[in-house]
Amino acid sequence: LPACRDSRLFIKDLHFDGVPVRIYLPREPSASKRRGVIFFHGGCGIFGSISKELKEKIICRYIARKSDSVVASVGYHLAPEHKYPAQTQECLTATVHFLKTAETYGVDPARIIVCGDSVGGTYTASVCQELGHRTDIPKICAQVLIYPFLQALNFNLPSYQKNVAGAFLSRERTVHFILKYLKKDCSLKEPILAGSHVPESINLKYRKWINPDLIPEVFKLGYKPPLPTSFLPQVHEEVQELFEPWFSPLLAEDAVVCLLPDTCIVTCEHDVLRDEGLLYKKRLEDNNVRVTWHHMEKGFH
Repeated sequence: LPACRDSRLFIKDLHFDGVPVRIYLPREPSASKRRGVIFFHGGCGIFGSISKELKEKIICRYIARKSDSVVASVGYHLAPEHKYPAQTQECLTATVHFLKTAETYGVDPARIIVCGDSVGGTYTASVCQELGHRTDIPKICAQVLIYPFLQALNFNLPSYQKNVAGAFLSRERTVHFILKYLKKDCSLKEPILAGSHVPESINLKYRKWINPDLIPEVFKLGYKPPLPTSFLPQVHEEVQELFEPWFSPLLAEDAVVCLLPDTCIVTCEHDVLRDEGLLYKKRLEDNNVRVTWHHMEKGFH
């Protein structure tokens, strides 16, 4: 489809180092360099695009107009045809390109944020973690995580129990999409939902970061700790990707997290991923990263 028209924006389809990008530039001349926004759309890594998703086009146009920013929406190639971690790598490539060439688009390199919803929030977190130590490119000013997916160890957190049958993203469908994304056998779904893919050593290592005890009591009404489950080594071996920080950003070490930029996290009450946002918020705050948190009490994924 051709790029949509907007009387207040120039909208162009480009490539950043080979990665498709749709860029939204305000038509009104600016006396100074503008803010820049890199946007990663959601869709579990297997749905959506920059050209066909009306929601993403509306969001990007809205951000560009309301904040007088140049928005670059990244059209990463979808799984399973393009094998993970191609999506994260393309988001990283496009971000680095924009940081290096920002002034070409009238953007101040010191005022660029990275933003994404759902798995786009995952890519946002991963890109910011990857670039935190880089000194050869401008620093990312801030990251915005909109109901992000951040871990694949525990699918029995209070928000997964509360929203087990969520209208759009249920507990069961979350793991189903993960397996589709990674091109894995869907017969692994039930043992992963039960937690049988995680050995005790990993549970012990990450309990300090992924634990219902770290979630405020107001979000745990009705929560019941799951029954113990048996570890299945063959399942663990099949899904090694789930334990990589690129897939589960909550597993990044403190040395990485402490270098992250100012962060805005949006969570929704009626969303299985709610608690992942809450846990990441705590991790960032524990590492002295400034966090702004917006919780949508009537919101859903």
